[in-house]
Amino acid sequence: MADDIELTLTATPGPAAVASVSGEIDLHTAPGFRTRVLALIDQGDHHLILDLSGVSFCDSAGLGALIGIWHGAQEAGGSLALAAVPDRLMRMLTLTGVDSLLPHYPSTADALSAHQGAPDAV
Repeated sequence: MADDIELTLTATPGPAAVASVSGEIDLHTAPGFRTRVLALIDQGDHHLILDLSGVSFCDSAGLGALIGIWHGAQEAGGSLALAAVPDRLMRMLTLTGVDSLLPHYPSTADALSAHQGAPDAV
């Protein structure tokens, strides 16, 4: 059982950064995942797009981590958007109503394009 999840940050020409996530976001990995992403926000990446295409599993702890990251971005005057959300995770977001809280896009390119069209929100 891994205690970590892979997170790769990519700078973009605009104000948003892209963090690609891979692995399972569960009871064991969610706290570290949340801490690492909040650290990115604290270090100045206030507008984040999380590319979730590499996420193979997400449970309620992972959902809680995403909501906590969204709150952290909001408190920093930034934003959080999700890209390439796997079908199972998208169903969980929809069933819980979190899809109305977190903007989500079919791809990272779509999320970046939306951000360029509305610079204050991803």
